[in-house]
Amino acid sequence: MPSENIVEISKLRFGYADRELLKGISLTIPRGKVVGIMGASGCGKSTLLRLIGGQLVPGDGCVRVDGQVVHELSRDALYQLRRKMGMQFQMGGLFTDLSVFENIAFQMREHTDLPESMIRDLVLMKLSAVGLRGASQLMPAELSGGMARRVGLARAIALDPMLIMYDEPFSGLDPISCNVIGNLIRRLNDALGATSIVVSYDAVESMKVIDYVYLISDGVVAAAGPTAEMSASGDPFVRQFLDGAPDGPVPFHYPHEPYQTDLGLGSGT
Repeated sequence: MPSENIVEISKLRFGYADRELLKGISLTIPRGKVVGIMGASGCGKSTLLRLIGGQLVPGDGCVRVDGQVVHELSRDALYQLRRKMGMQFQMGGLFTDLSVFENIAFQMREHTDLPESMIRDLVLMKLSAVGLRGASQLMPAELSGGMARRVGLARAIALDPMLIMYDEPFSGLDPISCNVIGNLIRRLNDALGATSIVVSYDAVESMKVIDYVYLISDGVVAAAGPTAEMSASGDPFVRQFLDGAPDGPVPFHYPHEPYQTDLGLGSGT
C-alpha cells in the first residue's frame, strides 16, 4: 500500500561551493494535496524542486518520491520516476522552434507508442483544459506571458503525472493571469487526482489555492501549517512574509562585511 505522503524529505542538506543553502530541512507532501513552499528569493525553493526531480544530489539526508530514494536510483530508474512527474518551469521552458501543439506532443512521442491520431486528440484535450485549444498552431514568440505559462501547464499534465511541480507560476503575471493560473492549478490537481507543489514568493496568490504551506528561511522550515491556520498566525516570521513587511525576523540585506571594510577604510559598523 503506498504511503500517504508522495514526497518525504528528511534532514536534507545542500550547498553551492562554500555556501550552505539547505541546512537539514525536513518536510512531507501528502498525496492529493496542493502544497506551497514559500520563502524569500534565494532561500532554496527552486533548488528543492531540483533535488526532488533528481537533477541535484544532496550533501546529506534524502528525498523520497513515491517510496524511492531519488539520489540512489540508477539512470533508467530515475527517468522512469520522472515520467510520473510534471514540471511547469519558472520562465515557461517552451521549445522556441516548435509550435504550441508540438511542444505538448513532444513528450508523448518520446515516451509513449501512441498513434498520431490519439496524440492529436490528447494534445487538444490538454490545451482545452487550459483554455488554449485555439492557440495550438501559434509559436511561443507569439504568446503573452500568461498564455506561455498556461501552455507550460498543459505540457506539465501531458502524461497525467502523479506529481506536478510549479516553479514561481505567478511571477511576472498581471492579476487576471495570476487568478487564471491559480484556478487552473487547483482545478487540474483535483480533476487528475494528482499532488501539486507550488514554489512561490507570491503569498497572496499562492494562499488562494494551496492546502498546506511551508515557509523556508535560513535553510530550514521556519513555519508550517494548513493555509487557514497560517493566515491567522501571529508568529512574527509568518506575519512578516504574508504581509510583506520590510521589518521583522527576515533581514533585507544579504550577510555582508561592515561597509567600511568593503571600502577599505578599516573597521566599522
